[in-house]
Amino acid sequence: MEKEEKFIPKIEVVESGDGSSTLWAPDFDEHYHSIHGALAESMHVFLDSGLFQFEEGKDQPIAIFEMGFGTGLNAMLTQLYKGNRKIHYTSLEKYPVPEEAWSQLNYGNFVEKEGAKELFEALHQAVWNENVPLADDFILNKVEGDLLSFEPSSAFDLIYFDAFAPSSQAYLWSEEVMAKIYHWCNDGAIFTTYSAKGDVRRALLKAGFEVEKIPGPPRKREMIRAFKTGNA
Repeated sequence: MEKEEKFIPKIEVVESGDGSSTLWAPDFDEHYHSIHGALAESMHVFLDSGLFQFEEGKDQPIAIFEMGFGTGLNAMLTQLYKGNRKIHYTSLEKYPVPEEAWSQLNYGNFVEKEGAKELFEALHQAVWNENVPLADDFILNKVEGDLLSFEPSSAFDLIYFDAFAPSSQAYLWSEEVMAKIYHWCNDGAIFTTYSAKGDVRRALLKAGFEVEKIPGPPRKREMIRAFKTGNA
């Protein structure tokens, strides 16, 4: 039997509205980040609305699950701005971005933080499917695979849901997927995403999350944040 050829999507580097770069995937008709500002979106949706809701200085690491490693921007910002938080970061990616694309992204020079360039390269060069300590308080596990077949070995405190939009990958936003994620979460976990669609909100509610709409990133009125309260 012939081995099925792996699909490799086409991607192009483009500049977003705040000057930070992102990727365009014509096969999915999607940008990896907001074209109005990649850096601004990541900071608002995943750090301000997610990571920064957790106290600093606790002994137990915050276990983060990211749907879509993509450009590595969310992981990079999490490490750079985590403060005294300890992080165990698991990121799932079905189509890893090749070096000829990620090496053209400007995040390492654009983010004015010491060590940003070295960190960005280390994130992408880290081996897949293994726990890699990039710092004493930051462990990265990049997993190559599909969300429907992924099963974590431990529960999560924070979900960065950064899949392509429901219009291009509807199955990733289904009630089935949200129910899986709910069961992966510790009580008190936060789920945050750029989407504000009613179907996504209803899927999260049916899974058992408490859901709220909050102000979105630049040029987007609303986004969704949800919580596992343990009362479902």
